[in-house]
Amino acid sequence: MDFGFNDEQLEYRAKCRKFAAEVIRPAARKHDEEESTPWEVIKEARNQGFGGLEGIQRSAADPEGQMQVITAEELHWGCAGTALAISGSGLAAAGIAASGTPEQIARWVPECFGSGDEIKLGAYAVTEPQAGSDVKSLKTTAKRDGDEWVLNGTKVFITNGGIADVHVVVAAVDPELGTRGQASFVIAKDTPGLSQGKKETKLGIRASHTAEIVLEDCRIPVENLLGGEEKLAKKLERGRSGQKSRSADALATFEVTRPLVGASALGIAQAAYEWTLEYLDGRVEGTTPLLQTQRIQQTLADVATEIEAARLLVQRAAWMGRNGVPMTGGQGSMSKLKAGDVTMWATTTLMDLVGPDAWSTEYPLEKFFRDAKIYQLFEGTAEIQRMVISRMQAREYAERLQFGADVAAKAIADSAKEPVAA
Repeated sequence: MDFGFNDEQLEYRAKCRKFAAEVIRPAARKHDEEESTPWEVIKEARNQGFGGLEGIQRSAADPEGQMQVITAEELHWGCAGTALAISGSGLAAAGIAASGTPEQIARWVPECFGSGDEIKLGAYAVTEPQAGSDVKSLKTTAKRDGDEWVLNGTKVFITNGGIADVHVVVAAVDPELGTRGQASFVIAKDTPGLSQGKKETKLGIRASHTAEIVLEDCRIPVENLLGGEEKLAKKLERGRSGQKSRSADALATFEVTRPLVGASALGIAQAAYEWTLEYLDGRVEGTTPLLQTQRIQQTLADVATEIEAARLLVQRAAWMGRNGVPMTGGQGSMSKLKAGDVTMWATTTLMDLVGPDAWSTEYPLEKFFRDAKIYQLFEGTAEIQRMVISRMQAREYAERLQFGADVAAKAIADSAKEPVAA
């Protein structure tokens, strides 16, 4: 095993850190305080190859699956809200790529990013009031009416919601079938019946636009159904007949994306850790430099160890996802769970270590603390991650037991066929 980055990855990490330090951080406090979209940073990010089609292509060409986690960690080291503003369109693009036909992918994925100086955004809309992690209970409906689909419902906590050029909306075609009766639809900007609802005022990640989107008799062409009519018809038929749908087991898909969320969280933890080291350097307790006191050393050692342990889980899961290694034990969810919990614990612990200055907006530690909490909540809460991991572990254990029983049965059957020696 080689746990080190290769030269290309090291060079790219340095490029990401430079962009985060020179472009993201100088603008971070302003957009955090104003809760404004950092358009100038997004534009410069696209110019330098972050958050657009160039970044997707670079990640696709990386056989080890580490380029995306490097990007996520380093840009979040700069500012979590700004990093989400840069990368948020990728959620919509991923939804289109996962469900769309080749023609739909070619048509709509570029619309999530724009080209040249034209900046466009995408939004992926799943979450609803009272149905955050419970995807099977979505109330937004899509009904066929001639050559159009008509969508009605409300989506909440949507990144780029209402300001995006492309909204990918998950809606129920047959609500009685749960997830097996759902489909994804593309809604272009300024489509009648699509509007922005409440813009959220948030504790953290405040530079990332988060809002409701409201669908009121929103009519879209039939060709905006991702995957097409035939694919949906087959899915509904399987659901109604009681067969397991290929798309019903969404756990495998989420397992692949969760390491990126974990990497994002670790960017915040790493930033808080590095800032605390810098803050404590040169300060004294009595006549002893703080960094030489046992109390400080013990705490910093624990923080560094937890960050590194979480990072290894993230990197392993990202490698597994890129190379098609099934994460049947919940390795993707483990990486997200551990990184989110470590980041919240680390920022809290470091604030306790720093003392009163940690609460001052003169210093960035309070912002790291505010940004950290969301990583225990979105993309599946920590509690949901534990449920997923437990269920996948139980399933994997049962499969191992069955495999062992099958091997033993075969061995017995084979021995019975062997001739008995005279």
